[in-house]
Order: sequence, then C-alpha cells, then structure tokens
Amino acid sequence: MKKPTFTQSLLAKAFLLATLLLSHAVHAQTDSVDVFLKKIMQERAIPGLQLAVVRGGQIVKTGAYGVASLEYQTPVTPTTAFSLNSITKSFTGVALLQLVEEGKLDLGAPISTYLPDVPEAWQKVTVRQLASHTGGLPNVIDPNTGDWTFQTIGDAGWAQTLALPMEFAPGKKFSYNQTGYVLLGLLLDKLSGKPFAEFIKERQIAAVGMQQTGFGDFTDVIPNLAKPYAVRNRKHLNVAETFPVAGRTAAGLYSTAQEVAQWTIALQQGKLLKDKNSLALLGSPVALNSGERGGFTKLVNGYGIGWPTMSRPAHPALGGIGGGRSAFFIYPQDDLTIVILTNRMGCAPETFIDEVAGFYVPSMKPSTGFGLPPAVLVLHKAFTKSGFQNTEKIVRALQKKDKTYRVAENDLNDWSYLLWKQGQLPHALAVFKLNVALYPQSGNAYDSYAEALLGNGQKAMAIDNYKRAVALNPKNTGAIRQLQALEKK
Repeated sequence: MKKPTFTQSLLAKAFLLATLLLSHAVHAQTDSVDVFLKKIMQERAIPGLQLAVVRGGQIVKTGAYGVASLEYQTPVTPTTAFSLNSITKSFTGVALLQLVEEGKLDLGAPISTYLPDVPEAWQKVTVRQLASHTGGLPNVIDPNTGDWTFQTIGDAGWAQTLALPMEFAPGKKFSYNQTGYVLLGLLLDKLSGKPFAEFIKERQIAAVGMQQTGFGDFTDVIPNLAKPYAVRNRKHLNVAETFPVAGRTAAGLYSTAQEVAQWTIALQQGKLLKDKNSLALLGSPVALNSGERGGFTKLVNGYGIGWPTMSRPAHPALGGIGGGRSAFFIYPQDDLTIVILTNRMGCAPETFIDEVAGFYVPSMKPSTGFGLPPAVLVLHKAFTKSGFQNTEKIVRALQKKDKTYRVAENDLNDWSYLLWKQGQLPHALAVFKLNVALYPQSGNAYDSYAEALLGNGQKAMAIDNYKRAVALNPKNTGAIRQLQALEKK
C-alpha cells in the first residue's frame, strides 16, 4: 500500500483540525443557546420549553428543556406536545390562501358573499378584515373572565353575540377578536366542502406528515401533552384550556416545535401554497382605513392573514403567537426560523425570540443595538463609542447638530431597563439619569431611576428620587409604598 506523502499527511491533519474547530464552534453555539434559554426559563418561571431552529430549509437545532408536568416532573422530550393557542390562526390563514389559490375565495369580498345570513351590520366586513382583527365585530370572549361565551353555533351565547352592536366601523382600528375566526371557520366549512378541522388536517397536517399535531383541549386525552400553567403571586397554577369546536380556527391546535418547524419549511418550499406571493400575502400587514397598521405592540406592529408581523428596517419577521406562551418567527431575509413552545401562559416568547435569532445572525445580537428605536439606536452608537459618562452632553451635542433630533422618554426608560436586564446596571443607571435630565417634570422618570439606584445599593439617592417622583405625581402609589418601606428601615 502506498504511503501518503508529507504534503498529503499535512493536508489531512489540517482538514481534521478544521473539522474539530468547526464542530467545537457549532457545539459552542448550541451550548450558548441552551444556556440562554435555561436562564430565560428561570427568570420567567417556565416549567417546560421546546425549541426548533431552521436554516437553509433544514432543522439545524432542536431542544427540549424542563418538565411537561410539575406534578409528576415529567421531562419535556422532542415528542412532547404543546398547545399552540392562537398560532392556530396561522394555519387558518394558510387554509384561506389555499382557497384563494383555487379561485374559491376573494379576501376583499364582504363576508356576506359567502355567509349571507350574518347580521346586517356585519355584512360589509371583508374576509381580510376578519382575518386581521380589523372588522369591528363584537367579541365572543368575555372581557371579564377571558372565557368563550358560546360552545356551539346556534346556542344562546352565539345568539347573544349576533345581537350585539358593532364595536367600531370595519377597518377603523385593530382589535384582537375571536368572532371573526368563528365566521372564517364557517366559511372554510362551506367553501372546502368539509369541516374546517378536516380541511386543515388533510391539506396541512397530513401533507407535512405531522404525526403529533391535531386539534383538542384539556377535555381530550392527548398523549404526551404538556400541562399548561399560569403564574400568580410567584406560584404556578393549573390552567384548564377549553376551545369550542366552532372556535378552533382561532385556537385549538397542539403540536411540537419540530413539527411546527417542518410545517414552516413545507410552507416556504411551496408544498402548501403554490403561488410564491402567497406567503408574502399572509405576512403583509393589513392597512386600516387611515392607511396605518394595527398590531399588538411596538415589536408585533402589524397583522396579516392570520399572521402577526414584525415590520422594521432590519430583519423583519412574520409568524405566529399563541397564549403568551408559544411563538414562531420566520425571518425571510435571513433564511432563519425560530420556534419556541412553552407550557407557561404569559411568558411571552415573542419577546425573546429575537435574542435566540442573534445566536445565528450576529447583527441581531443585543450588543449591536438591534431592535432599539431609531433615536435610541443613535445614542447606543454614540455611547458605545464615547462611553456612558457624559450622556447628557452627548445628547445636547446631537440636538445642536440636528434640531429635529428627539428621543422619547418611554423609549429611554425601556432601554434603561433592557440594559439592566442584560446585566449592565452601571450603563442602565447612566441612561436612567439621562432620562431625568431630559424630562425633569416626569415622575415616572424619577421613579425608574430610584428603582435602579436601589438595585445598585444606593439607598439614600433612591429615597431622594422616590420623593421627587411622589412630589411630581402624588398618586404614584408604588413609589409611596417603596418610600415608606425604605424610611422604616
């Protein structure tokens, strides 16, 4: 057998070293994501969590953390199913677009085109407005309890909803509403020729091969389903989730992170929707009558056809959000999808998905200032360059250079808390102090600064700033209580 030459041996060793280094880098990245998520779980009291990451049409990472049941300490595994809650709406949006592609549905048509028996006041609301929560219909969710007010179409609760007045003119504003999705379910039943659940199962779930995905709630026996919890007074409480069958276009699906990821891959590869423009249409925020967009928050600032949207200059995203406990974001420009499912209501994974994305897209790391409002981003760059010692001087210089430059009090306050959360309390204190200097008549600015000072062990200064907060806003009960507690010590 011919022996390798010196050069061949050297190349082989170099290749082996490169492979080992690459493997180490991948594992280091994986470990960093795991460490980050475990920290988030601890901070937000999340019992169990699943993760799936997609790049280049492939699932590149999955993770299963914590427990599916606090009572039995059942560990989360890759096959543990989680309720998707309102991520179900994203599947409903795809179902609607499938009918559009078949020529059976016009999103711009009034719902009465397909359901002529709806109340007269509802008849001009378009399908697009129903899907984007801009229709103005009365809601089938009780505002006091959060419960559904009906169980089946035709019962007394549904009849009462039909008799209620419109909340606002169609297209006037965004208001999260489940009634529209009940109507969309009836529409899907009619146009597909079968119950909407069967249509979604056949055309999406079965088409993708999602074996652990289906419709159900706590009344159903669902293998490997994680128990949902809420947190009140720092204690976990059981949650009994119920989803009326007629309302399961809005919420009612359960799945795993890996299967949701597989579904997003199939969707982006044209296996569920044939028209390349359909996915963009799903995630195009529907305009209000004023021309503005309507959304939940500054981050989730628009809503398409069942899909919340994150419109922003860099790294825009679209996806699904459910129950304040599960979410997925697709970043089209970055060829990246992040899926996070949890069993803790209200932990808001949509607020930390971007940070997970930052492990794969360096320009999305918090240290770059990604996600900050434009005016704050200017300060982030300036302070990063010059330091946080002379923040007010830097701002005054910026204002002198650009007479229109202004940074909002709330944006500064939010940035300060973000810095604090990121473990940069000295920098946070500098920005809190800047906010007080720029907005000396704001009791809230002093209140926040006092809280940070107290967190830094500066009790005397904290008391002084709490006093200023109360002087500016005598109704600030939180500051009053904190001040009383500090002065007793």
